Amino acid sequence: MSQRRRLAVARFWYEGNAFGPLAADMGAFERCEWTSGDAALAAARGTATELGAVATFAQRNPDWEVATLRCASALPAGPIDDVVFDRFVREVLDGLRAGPWDAVYLSLHGAAITARRQTPDLDLVREVRRLLPDVPLGASFDLHGNMAPELASLLDVASVYRTHPHTDMAETAARVLDALTRCACDGLTTQRVLLNDGLLLPSFNMRTSAGPMRELEAAARARTTGAVREVAVFGGFPYSDTIHTGASVLVVSDARLDVDGRQAAEAAQAIIDRMRQLAPLFEARLPAPSQAIAQALANAAPGLIAITDPADNPLSGGGADTPGLLRALLAARVAVPTLFASFADRAVVDAARRAGIGGNIEVKLGARFGPHFGEAVPVRAKVERLTAGAFRNTGPFQAGVQRHCGGSVVLVVADQPDLRIIVTEQVVPADDPAFFALHEVDLTALRLLCVKAKNHFRAAFAERCAEIIDCDAPGPACLDLTLLPFRHARVPRATSEQP
Repeated sequence: MSQRRRLAVARFWYEGNAFGPLAADMGAFERCEWTSGDAALAAARGTATELGAVATFAQRNPDWEVATLRCASALPAGPIDDVVFDRFVREVLDGLRAGPWDAVYLSLHGAAITARRQTPDLDLVREVRRLLPDVPLGASFDLHGNMAPELASLLDVASVYRTHPHTDMAETAARVLDALTRCACDGLTTQRVLLNDGLLLPSFNMRTSAGPMRELEAAARARTTGAVREVAVFGGFPYSDTIHTGASVLVVSDARLDVDGRQAAEAAQAIIDRMRQLAPLFEARLPAPSQAIAQALANAAPGLIAITDPADNPLSGGGADTPGLLRALLAARVAVPTLFASFADRAVVDAARRAGIGGNIEVKLGARFGPHFGEAVPVRAKVERLTAGAFRNTGPFQAGVQRHCGGSVVLVVADQPDLRIIVTEQVVPADDPAFFALHEVDLTALRLLCVKAKNHFRAAFAERCAEIIDCDAPGPACLDLTLLPFRHARVPRATSEQP
């Protein structure tokens, strides 16, 4: 029997918002993902994630031994504590020293930041390549990665999510794993070109179902032909504020058919040129919270209407803390079944526990990190429900992934009995039906759902809602980039006008 080939896998998936109120410490990773070995693949099996694809690969390829080294991810927030990142790199490199390896796969995001590092994704790849200069090395990335051009010289193969909301994480990983096996087994060698000239695109208008991103994805697929194996379009994540923040394109071609790399270079240049042409279409104007509420209440269509607050979206590094939308909602005194989801405030949840179900509390919501995005909102409410805060996503975004929000509470506003507010101990996205099922919320009985969310919310709710209205409120991921104190990325002008 021939000796099995060996694949090493490591994962570092984090999107950093330089303006986010919360740093990512070890606790943030332990609550989300800090695992390795057989336990990592067992937990991921059947999920719509990169590690889910690795588990499938291991099952379908018994001639490969798959070693899962440290795998780490956390909910997007502020910079990562460097102690966490340094420990992660040390553990991965120690694992890789236990080679030999026939291939290495890294599941990355591309927009991580730490307190001291602007390019931790790149730094990790450098270290792996330095240790294993001749081993085929591949990586998958998020569409919002801020890609350093140097990555093209370090990786043999790579791919990126082609959908936003990101429902193709597993498929992206599968493409990289397939290419790595071709490198290891068939002698595939590649040419790579990565172009990034710092073009900042607002991340709000990057859905791939319509608009400029859909056109760019179509152009990329048209260019993926012949020698060109991969055309990866990155919208970038402006809120990371790094020297490589911006939209980019990575092209990988078969070196046997593209000896001088000309086809890869031509494809990359064509896409980056088209990206610049389409850049104005990424700009958007959104209504203020009060205008969004009025628009929702004026809609005569039956069913659920959602209002999203993208500027405090937990999946963009928001802290579930900005008060703008809630203040407007309380002022509107809506008389239809309404839910606000959600704030994160441990002290409020503790107060609700002490009061017990049916008890009354007086609290302030929002601005627990300061009034940068508005003053806290005083609320008198009755405690309707308490939960332990654990649920499993039903998807399609991150289907099967376990999430934890600590304890949580459903509050009924005292003088507005149609209005309920969810408060959690930990920041968590309210973008999956399972979150609402945890709180025993019947979505079909709601008329208005106000939620701190952005594009990923639409994966599960586009078909559940009669209308989704995005509003523009102050926050760490606000629409107008000129309102934020950038230090590294180039923000030449306002990306929107304030309504």
